[in-house]
Amino acid sequence: MQFVQGLPKGVYAGQTRVHHKKALPSEIPELAGFNLALHVNDDQQRVQRHRMALLEDFSVHGVRKITWMTQTHSTICRTINAEMPFDALEGDGLVTQIAGHALMMMTADCLPVVLGNAEGTEVANLHAGWRGLAGGIIEATIDEMKNPPSWAWLGAAICQDNFEIGAEVKQAFCSKYPELDSAFKAGLKEGKFYADLYAIARYILVLHGVNTVLGGDQCSYQQPEDFFSYRRESKTGRMATFVFMA
Repeated sequence: MQFVQGLPKGVYAGQTRVHHKKALPSEIPELAGFNLALHVNDDQQRVQRHRMALLEDFSVHGVRKITWMTQTHSTICRTINAEMPFDALEGDGLVTQIAGHALMMMTADCLPVVLGNAEGTEVANLHAGWRGLAGGIIEATIDEMKNPPSWAWLGAAICQDNFEIGAEVKQAFCSKYPELDSAFKAGLKEGKFYADLYAIARYILVLHGVNTVLGGDQCSYQQPEDFFSYRRESKTGRMATFVFMA
């Protein structure tokens, strides 16, 4: 696990990998590795121990809280500061202004986006599959933040050459942002296209004033040694993208 370079002082972000020194053995070969998802029929205690291992990793930076969501490919973003909910919140975006509080998002091809302000006093984490991107999860998260974000980091997602979609998906984006036509290239079959989630996210971020966009240079589908991928293997684990202020 590596931290992203170039963020404001005291802000830490990154993404877990398939391999982690504290990963426990699995009786299900497809879920071998550092799976962090409870909804993929993995052993619940195994997953919780993985999550606790992450909290232990973060604790050296003063992290005392860690928040996960029940992700639904929505545009729901929530601010969470003082109170920790007993049940997992539903939605696909989290914002905090509290130091020592790690925000988590799970992915296995969808695009994780981390946001923050220049002063390092507010951070956000969101899960952006094509539905969330088209619906406005980035816009909703920016609206939820108290401070305009000045930077973003894009974690590993499926890259364009491996993300075939139908014409209806392209239309969902281009009817809203016609300039995004360039983020799609024709597929081998009629009515099919290949979508560039990274390009789509960059366009939306810059349009909303986020001019420093880091990351966006890996492919979850093409890197099985590093990342889980739902399109590569429909039964698989999930990585976690994280952000916190020390």
